Amino acid sequence: MPGLYPVTFGEVELLRDLDRQDGWVLSKDGVPQSYVDLQDPTFLEFEYVRLMADVIDLLPDGPLSCVHVGGGACTIPRYVAATRPGSRHLVIEPDGRLVNLVREQLDLRSVPKLKVIVAGGREGTGQVWDASADLVVLDAFTGATMPVALATREYMGDLARVQRPGGTLLINLADGKGLAFAKRLAATVCDTFRHVALLAEPGVMRGRRFGNLIIAASRTELPLDSLARRAAGGLTQARCVHGETLKNFIGGAYPIKDGDSVLAPVPP
Repeated sequence: MPGLYPVTFGEVELLRDLDRQDGWVLSKDGVPQSYVDLQDPTFLEFEYVRLMADVIDLLPDGPLSCVHVGGGACTIPRYVAATRPGSRHLVIEPDGRLVNLVREQLDLRSVPKLKVIVAGGREGTGQVWDASADLVVLDAFTGATMPVALATREYMGDLARVQRPGGTLLINLADGKGLAFAKRLAATVCDTFRHVALLAEPGVMRGRRFGNLIIAASRTELPLDSLARRAAGGLTQARCVHGETLKNFIGGAYPIKDGDSVLAPVPP
């Protein structure tokens, strides 16, 4: 089961976690894409995934209707299925051979009420009904880079379309020194959603090192105080930036529009 596997867009590697009996890493081009524990889907290895889980855990109780743009090994769908039984999941993933691999090798069939659309992010989102999702998770990468087509004002509008009035959007992005891309993407999200928060480890938030940041957005108020406490209480004591502090972080950065010449950052 461990080894290299051909997929539609290149090759991925499955690596066993030697410290956990059923822990697996899905890696592409040497970059870890997903971690799943097949026996305990609530175990989240990556800090940025734990930050997304912090937001999800603070949503109103009960099952959720979820749309996931970017599949990988489906860590978040597995987590939500375990912590909120009865939740429904629509996963949009362009790599059909990757989907088949995850089904066969990482037991994706065990996740209840999960459907996969094999399509690009924008094409797949266009197939989702209006006001149908409590939670939208945008976690789509080509290697270590977020596709800029999924970071524009126009696409944010389509993600807002599929959300229910009280729905929440989570975006995983990666950036490094200067955080120019993170600032522009945050400006783009703020242009569409009234309530926005940015979460990251302190070193990443200050632009001292390359890493992941999480954007949470909604048209209704986010549980900011509880979220800040949860983030700060984690192993990395992550920060939660919002309101005037987020405006200062964005500074003069402009929202990203379709056709803009923007390059998403890659790890150094």
